[in-house]
Amino acid sequence: MIAYLEFEKPVAQLQERIAELRAASEGDDVDISAELARLETKSADLLASTYASLTPWQKTQVARHPQRPHFCDFVKHAFEEFVPLGGDRYYGEDEAIMGGFARLRGRRVMLIGHEKGHDTESRIRHNFGMGKPEGYRKAIRLMELAGRFGLPVVTLVDTSGAFPGIEAEERGQAEAIARSTEACLALPVPMVATIVGEGGSGGAVALASAERVLMFEHAVYSVISPEGCASILWRTSEKASEAAEAMKVTAQHLKRLGVIDRIIKEPVGGAQRDPAAAARELADSIDEELDALADLSADALRRMREERFLQIGAA
Repeated sequence: MIAYLEFEKPVAQLQERIAELRAASEGDDVDISAELARLETKSADLLASTYASLTPWQKTQVARHPQRPHFCDFVKHAFEEFVPLGGDRYYGEDEAIMGGFARLRGRRVMLIGHEKGHDTESRIRHNFGMGKPEGYRKAIRLMELAGRFGLPVVTLVDTSGAFPGIEAEERGQAEAIARSTEACLALPVPMVATIVGEGGSGGAVALASAERVLMFEHAVYSVISPEGCASILWRTSEKASEAAEAMKVTAQHLKRLGVIDRIIKEPVGGAQRDPAAAARELADSIDEELDALADLSADALRRMREERFLQIGAA
């Protein structure tokens, strides 16, 4: 069963009515197939029209949907032969950031990304996708390994931000994020990053400083959460919707601003309604981008990254 967001209530009510009609018609000789078909068409049209005009705050809610696919879901539906690699060789393992060797449409890649988890147990284990220093140092290790073996790097970004706890600061959180960003920019192999849910602050940039940055159409990407921005500007998180509008957090805004390069289409109603279809779109898009980058030299790739980031906001 899909969990409905607040703005999806009209769709939820129609689906409830459809379910009631189906239950009432069981064992009944009355043919209600025409009425059911009418309501299902109305529900599908309403869902499509709702998602065609989402506000930035509504897109933020979709990006955070509890059933939205995360790293492990994309590994299952879009990649093959995933071999996870753990540990940063300095401190320990961080399950908020996962990575390892994988194949995408037969192509060997180094796959790295945030995992938020789907239930209480897995969310705690993965720290809700908030990476710690050892997670970013693991990402650096895997990127260096990819460079050594000539494997393109693919990252899936989905975090509200890096973990802000005292222990993370003690272990050098800011330095680890900066080093991870540096490692992205210095890679001698192609790198394609995709914002699949939330792209929050430096915790996202540390895995997204690529020459090609893609984004799902209902994902969000920003330097701070709308609630955090509202708390700073208006001293209340209740103005989060206004902050989301002003911050231009959506894929559509960021494509126009040149922050991202490509928008990946989601199934109607968001990736949470059909994770497998969303994963296929993701795989197709990344595969096309890697094909376009395959023949570029290490120097050309580094120049491409440098130029794309220096051009942001220059106009």
